[in-house]
Amino acid sequence: MDWLQNLVLLIGTLMVLLAIGLPVAFAFLLLNTVGFLVFMGGLKALPQLVLSMYDSVSGFVFAPVPLFIFMGEIMFHSGLARRSMDALEMWIGRLPGRLSVLSVVAGTLFASLTGSGMANTAMLGSTLVPEMQRRGYSKTMSMGPIMGSGALAIMIPPSSIGVLLGSLAGISVAGILIAGILPGLLMAAMYFLYVVGMCWLKPELAPPYAVKPAPLSEKLRSFAINIAPLSIIVFLVIGLILLGIATPTESAALGAFGTLVLGLAYRELTWAGFMRALIATMKVTVMIFWIIACATGFSQLLAFTGGGPGLVNYVINLGLSPMAIVLAMVGILLLLGCFMEQLAIMMLTIPLMMPVIKTLGLDPLWFGVLVLITMEVAVLTPPFGLVLFVMKGAAPPNVTMVDVYRAATPYIVFNIIVLAIMIAAPNFALWLPRLMEK
Repeated sequence: MDWLQNLVLLIGTLMVLLAIGLPVAFAFLLLNTVGFLVFMGGLKALPQLVLSMYDSVSGFVFAPVPLFIFMGEIMFHSGLARRSMDALEMWIGRLPGRLSVLSVVAGTLFASLTGSGMANTAMLGSTLVPEMQRRGYSKTMSMGPIMGSGALAIMIPPSSIGVLLGSLAGISVAGILIAGILPGLLMAAMYFLYVVGMCWLKPELAPPYAVKPAPLSEKLRSFAINIAPLSIIVFLVIGLILLGIATPTESAALGAFGTLVLGLAYRELTWAGFMRALIATMKVTVMIFWIIACATGFSQLLAFTGGGPGLVNYVINLGLSPMAIVLAMVGILLLLGCFMEQLAIMMLTIPLMMPVIKTLGLDPLWFGVLVLITMEVAVLTPPFGLVLFVMKGAAPPNVTMVDVYRAATPYIVFNIIVLAIMIAAPNFALWLPRLMEK
């Protein structure tokens, strides 16, 4: 079984490179370079590697990635996020755990505007956690809702991870973006009910405090000024795709332009803030594009060495039911999520798993939704979830990593429940994409 030896060699080498701390993109680049030299004819194969890497990122399909990232950076550097959070707080009133509820509502809103779970968590954590702790909120109730809702940016458009998954898996980018909406909103609803229910049953988790009531006229005015304009951005990004009027690239461009116009209209976007947003966008985009380029070379290497096709044939001939194979794949993704970053997981697994899904006759878009949910679980899962580290950095000094792990646990459970629902009821995830096709 030469294909198995080659597959074990490639995957094992990659794991070693990642384990010693080599950045994801450079680990794949080194493996691709050596692999092309060894398996594909020596130095004469390197030009093919360069061309394939160039072609992988020069396509129009990746244009939404920098635009989505730019939207999020402008949101945070222009003060739009802060203004909307102040407006939302007026409407929450005296609900149990009002600041925790605010973090869930605001995190869900920002997820539909920024596409960055890490940025959402950092902003909400640095803004709300100190105030929650000052008012006597437990560490679990102050940090957990922020991490859970912050990570929703993976599911709800604009999701850069969704664009990357669509391109790696060879499925509709618009379809995967829209398919993540309902599961993402279901997660947000679970978080909301959990926070309100726990704070009602155990008031000591989030001690109530006096809130100056705001007149309805003031609430409406604040909503009209600070929230309603953001709905235009949401419509430009999600609504136009759902209606079939615009492609993801066109929607991303309109959303980025609309966010920029709003930042200028509120007169809070300075030239320095614009440049910081632009530089941050370029840094993240370059990193993602490097990873995409290297993933393409890795896929070619798997195909040429027989590792990819050999694994597909082996799995198909095991005689297992398609659902058993899907459950095994989901289990592998969840396990890898404990130890690896989500982009690396997708680059490693999608070229191997997606051909199996297509050969089994299963809907690749449905499996894509399952992958997105497992990636959201990955950023929350100890010991190496990225959102956990972001929260630790944003939280006060008295917060330990154990506190962060404990706070994230209920939201991991909710996400796995949603994952189970999506496995048992594929139509729930596919309803909006099918509606879009009509």
